[in-house]
Amino acid sequence: MSEKKGFWASLAEQPSTDEFIKGLWKDNPVFVQVLGMCPVLAVTNTAENALAMGLATAFVLLMSNVLVSSLRNFIPKQVRIASYILIIATFVTMTDYAIAAISVELHKSLGAFISLIVVNCLILSRAEAFASKNTIGKSILDALGMGIGFTFALLCLGAVRELLGNGSIFNVALFPDTFQEWIVMILPAGGFFTLAIWLLLFNYMKERRSAA
Repeated sequence: MSEKKGFWASLAEQPSTDEFIKGLWKDNPVFVQVLGMCPVLAVTNTAENALAMGLATAFVLLMSNVLVSSLRNFIPKQVRIASYILIIATFVTMTDYAIAAISVELHKSLGAFISLIVVNCLILSRAEAFASKNTIGKSILDALGMGIGFTFALLCLGAVRELLGNGSIFNVALFPDTFQEWIVMILPAGGFFTLAIWLLLFNYMKERRSAA
């Protein structure tokens, strides 16, 4: 009976917006925690791929957080990690089929990295460190903040790499035909260069804000 009351109380509780805001800036999963580097470096060669991967990851993170938080009083501690992976894998499979139905080309571009969302340390860490210990409302805000923060970070990398590598953003040309494309930006090395620049800029802005 107490478990049922706890479930309904978690729905009624008004969570703080700090849980949402922290994922956007203070604890940004890419620029601060440096999590999920595999998709960050692999699929951000275009803004479209970056946005699609970010939204897919955010969806899986949100749904898995909700379910883990809802079942936190029922999942035995001995099998909690295996249970979390099973929950995450279910939503990843749904996302994989949805992307394939929406755009076959996009699905081919993202390739195996959609399935690798299952082992994304961002999602598993939020399930273990937050959703399993907090109410549904807080878990939703945490997932939204972290998901949007992750998507924003991927989009930052994808936009810069596509702009310099192809002279376009979302396949819309922004430079004249005489523009010399930086092919290195759409290669793996370009991902490391772009990430390093964004990390430097983000940390510089964070230090200036702290000093103000």
